[in-house]
Amino acid sequence: MSEDKKKKEKQPIIEYNNKKYLRIPVKTHVIVKDDNIVDVVKKYTQEILTEDDIVFISEKAVAITQGRAYPLEEIKPRPLAKFLSRFVTKTPAGIGLGIPETMEMALRECGVIRILFAAAVSFFGKLIGRRGDFYRIAGYKASSIDGPTPNTLPPYNRYVVLGPENPDKVAKEISQSIKAQVAIVDINDLGGNILGTSEETMDRKSLLGILRDNPLGQCSEQTPIGIIRRIEA
Repeated sequence: MSEDKKKKEKQPIIEYNNKKYLRIPVKTHVIVKDDNIVDVVKKYTQEILTEDDIVFISEKAVAITQGRAYPLEEIKPRPLAKFLSRFVTKTPAGIGLGIPETMEMALRECGVIRILFAAAVSFFGKLIGRRGDFYRIAGYKASSIDGPTPNTLPPYNRYVVLGPENPDKVAKEISQSIKAQVAIVDINDLGGNILGTSEETMDRKSLLGILRDNPLGQCSEQTPIGIIRRIEA
């Protein structure tokens, strides 16, 4: 096995703050708009869950079940979207707002004024060597937009998926059904955010640390759900 392939493999166990955690990816069917995310999570986790487990769910899976996935051909970018998308930095983690269709959806989600303000601040920030201003100002609605990539699981390799609505509320509904703590996460190979939790007291910083290597992957793994389990020393 090549060294590059070894580096790409996700390891199931991670150490964070001197504690070890097992991350269990949960494979599902291809989630579609007609699915109920509460039912999906319960179906695939109820035989696996143990006491004190935390279930984490890809924000993309939640958004798809909310009808927030749009085929590329149905999105008609305005000239402003085409212009702004040219200045977005492309990364290995995904295309982000780097195509007219994703930028168009950001304009719809966040509003033209907010996106233009974020773009202006980002431009001047880059002049002094500062990065990250665009998404900091535009907010999670912009950063959560997923564009199509060649490695994305079909049919979503031809879709734009927005961030989920009311992620805290969704996490609570799922938690009540499966009797476990739940987090809705937006994680990629460059970092991420915890968008929603079933309890306000859940430590989002620790969750990000435990999930920092993106254990679910972001290509064709078909594992939109995962379980965090503390390993006793």
